[in-house]
Amino acid sequence: MHKKTPHLVVKDHSVSGEKFELRYNESLDMLETYPQPSLQNLPSYYESEDYISHTDAKRNLFESVYHLVRSYSLKQKLKLINKQSVSGKTLLDVGCGTGDFLQTALKNNWNVTGVEPNPQARDIANKKTNNVVYDADKISEFKKESFDVITLWHVLEHLPNLEEQLALYKSLLKKEGTLIIAVPNFKSFDATYYKEFWAAYDVPRHLWHFSRTAISKLVSKNNMKVVKTLPMMFDAYYVSLLSEGYKSGSKNPLKAFYIGFRSNLKAKQSKEYSSHIYIIKNT
Repeated sequence: MHKKTPHLVVKDHSVSGEKFELRYNESLDMLETYPQPSLQNLPSYYESEDYISHTDAKRNLFESVYHLVRSYSLKQKLKLINKQSVSGKTLLDVGCGTGDFLQTALKNNWNVTGVEPNPQARDIANKKTNNVVYDADKISEFKKESFDVITLWHVLEHLPNLEEQLALYKSLLKKEGTLIIAVPNFKSFDATYYKEFWAAYDVPRHLWHFSRTAISKLVSKNNMKVVKTLPMMFDAYYVSLLSEGYKSGSKNPLKAFYIGFRSNLKAKQSKEYSSHIYIIKNT
């Protein structure tokens, strides 16, 4: 049995105001949210107009900047998957939100499929992609070894039954295919600085909180390995901006920029960025 010890008590700042423990899993070097909501109750924690990945809204400066950064990020993500297309261009994007990444890939000659559990976001995504986005239950019906690239952009931390999910993605991936996972890193400087106010804990929507070691250990259980780890530089600024709001009641952009800058600067030595992208292959 894995040893799990209390690490932090963190509040749900977005929806419920409830408090949750983060328990350290020593065996995997990761944190686990406790208690975790039941599968029936979990969707209620996403019922917020401020849950930005489920909307295309640009109601204020913060949301406008988010979409500007996302536009740049989409180009970078496209470059990344283009490098991974060894034998073909079939893409599965898990937790695709409102479908912007799928739309970008589709316009660049990728054969795309998406999975999105939120009905509102899924409807928006389907309008952008000719109805190739499905509810989460559908993924178990997909043909085995049918995708060249499977992506999860800040999605793995949301998924119950973690190891079962990774085994499923392994089965859907072609032998030479690539699994790309982007997740926050609880060992980053901004996480250490903000502690229980660190926005990327986002309890209880984030069920798991990963380190680089944790991702390597988890994928190795399915005979896969991390072949490359890339930093997500913008995340330090975005997360710090949200964290300032939770900590002081004001987003305080100058302070947030300073902490984000310090986090990226320190990560040049420590390699512990606010978020990482993991490029994963079969062994």
